[in-house]
Amino acid sequence: MSNFNPTLWDVIVTGGGPAGFFAAIRCAELNPKLKILIIEKASQTLGKVIISGGGRCNVTHACFEPAKLITFYPRGGNELRGAFTKFQPKDTVEWFEARNVKLKIESDGRMFPVTDDSNTIADCLRESARKAGVKVKTGLNLLNIESKKNGFRLEVRNEGKSSYLQTKKLLIATGSDRKILSNLEALGHTIISPVPSLFTFNIKDKRIEGLAGVSVENVTLKMDSIRTQGALLVTHWGLSGPAVLRCSAWGARILFEKKYNSALLINWLADYMFESALEVLQRNKDWKENTKKKVSTQPAFSQIPLRLWKQLTEFVGDKNWGDLSKAELRKLAQELTAGEFMIQGKGIFKEEFVTCGGVKLSEVDFKTMQSKIVGDLFFAGEVLDIDGITGGFNFQSSWTTGWIAGNTLAGISS
Repeated sequence: MSNFNPTLWDVIVTGGGPAGFFAAIRCAELNPKLKILIIEKASQTLGKVIISGGGRCNVTHACFEPAKLITFYPRGGNELRGAFTKFQPKDTVEWFEARNVKLKIESDGRMFPVTDDSNTIADCLRESARKAGVKVKTGLNLLNIESKKNGFRLEVRNEGKSSYLQTKKLLIATGSDRKILSNLEALGHTIISPVPSLFTFNIKDKRIEGLAGVSVENVTLKMDSIRTQGALLVTHWGLSGPAVLRCSAWGARILFEKKYNSALLINWLADYMFESALEVLQRNKDWKENTKKKVSTQPAFSQIPLRLWKQLTEFVGDKNWGDLSKAELRKLAQELTAGEFMIQGKGIFKEEFVTCGGVKLSEVDFKTMQSKIVGDLFFAGEVLDIDGITGGFNFQSSWTTGWIAGNTLAGISS
């Protein structure tokens, strides 16, 4: 590795993403005497920051109560509760504003830089690291981690050549890199196998065929033991939207085990139960002005778009409301409150590539982010078995765990 000094470092951070940078900056600002190095295997740092949020970077979410904030995490919420009392979205906003980066809140609570440019966030992190004296090396592939008496020896490869780095303390912030997770398993950690989280559903069904772009503001989904609520969007390949993404996040392991084939019950009326929906349908049938109106052109519920209503009611044919039988009314109520669709695979969610899985949380001290298995080993970000739903929550867990790790590394390193 030309022009690179493989000397003994006080702290090496593996992974040049949000968690790694945040930890390194915090550590360096608290203890400027430490020699701190970030190593990143890609050609540039903060790649995920740059592409996130459609190039705008959804930095965090405007949820400032830790007890509520943890409810947006399918895995890791309990462990993060105490962590969020130390560093939460309000602190993230203040951190960036102290460095002249202002954030704005959008109508759904997501927070972005006012510039709407993710480079604003990446540049801020890089400049803060530079000012704090943190060294950064890209294109450095970590091959192996050895725990030694006085720290760690890392085997790395750069431009086809292998070499070694030594460090007293080591922070792993590499996300779900399977090679690193395998290394951690060899060191004694339990690894929960990573599987995709946050994805859309591939569904082929005549009831939604040709309806791409149609949305329903509030539905309830039930898949196995998972129940979620929110907006739903019909796509060319099936279903998307917040309700689906939440369902895929909480049901990530269930769906993985089922090879992404599962029944999905949709309540297009959100909070309506079968009996209450049936009552509305019966009133609609009995209403004198409706008697001779076609079922397909006269929706009983305003929240269902007409195009969708027509396809959900096709089974009754070209009938008028007044001609519906009790059996047909009951079938329609069932269709509206618990229509069964078959998930036949997963799509991708274009803005995020999130996995659940990673280092088992019970093996990490969340007051310090230090391993309970290996001394002087720390974790931050998505290398842990933590994942949030879309909306800035995954970045917030990275900022929080990075900040706590940075505090600890600055205090215990010498």
